[in-house]
Amino acid sequence: MSNLHTLQQLAEIRRSIYALSNQMSVSKEEIVKVVEHAILHTPSSFNSQSTRIVILFGSDHEKLWQITEDTLRGIVNDDEKFASTQQKLEGFKAGAGTILFFEAQSVVKGLQENFSLYADKFPVWSEHTSGMHQYVIWTALASLGIGANLQHYNPVIDAQVAKTWNIDTDWQLIAQMVFGHVEQPAGDKSFEPIEKRLKVFG
Repeated sequence: MSNLHTLQQLAEIRRSIYALSNQMSVSKEEIVKVVEHAILHTPSSFNSQSTRIVILFGSDHEKLWQITEDTLRGIVNDDEKFASTQQKLEGFKAGAGTILFFEAQSVVKGLQENFSLYADKFPVWSEHTSGMHQYVIWTALASLGIGANLQHYNPVIDAQVAKTWNIDTDWQLIAQMVFGHVEQPAGDKSFEPIEKRLKVFG
């Protein structure tokens, strides 16, 4: 089997998995190694290496989703409307951990100052960098049989997250990836016709 075939298979395996538990057959150390490898080898604009990551396991992971619930409950005062949100958050809390993706704003600003011609592009490219880290880690987790889903509860939880885990104020929260043992696989995926999405010339 070619490396390309293996890579394409992993791209198909990587799905948004919401039915998760904390009963994983993979160790914390293996998760950390996956993240470390992604940090070292995922590309970034101008080799800026602006991505910063925090991994939360166990009670710290559960605390994150309790913070999210408490914060959102303060915004949505209607219990009936909040019920579906609470159920979703309980699903996240049931997982084994959460990976928090940040981007160092001082790095982005430094690039803007040093390469003023592209100043307006660097915040966008920083988001691209974060997205690539997210995809690489998500796909690597899938290769280990670990399910994951990606969430964006920033900026409403940013301040409390920074305070709870003493996060550098320079780090801007971009996304939260919940991971754990797959209790139920993703359903069938529908696809738009490739002819609508791809043009080839020459």
